[in-house]
Amino acid sequence: MNIQERYRLWSENLYFDEETRLEVRGITDPQEIEDRFYTDLEFGTGGLRGLIGAGTNRMNKYVIRKVTQGLAECVCDHGAEGMRRGVVIAHDSRRYSPEFALEAALVLAQNGIKVYLFDALRPTPELSFAV
Repeated sequence: MNIQERYRLWSENLYFDEETRLEVRGITDPQEIEDRFYTDLEFGTGGLRGLIGAGTNRMNKYVIRKVTQGLAECVCDHGAEGMRRGVVIAHDSRRYSPEFALEAALVLAQNGIKVYLFDALRPTPELSFAV
């Protein structure tokens, strides 16, 4: 799918909420459209990081859902035991972190994977201990 096809999908498809579709439609700078849609956001040494906003090269709930589905498929490939043991999810103080954690939990649960979701901000060592 090329940049314009991705742009059109995100601006028109009802899978994306109205706020997201409006944000995408409001982008008039061709370079901004290209930057948001020329690639998929990639994992780096610090995990999945990027600017927050609509697009395949931004942090948003749709990108979170997509990468979490990949994790779910990996867990399911390890069979019922992996699904039963589950996944622990915590969030930090960054913008949208609680919302992104919930999106990830919902995707995993939809795949039949046990999810342990902390209900409030947690430090990384507590997440590591929970795992």
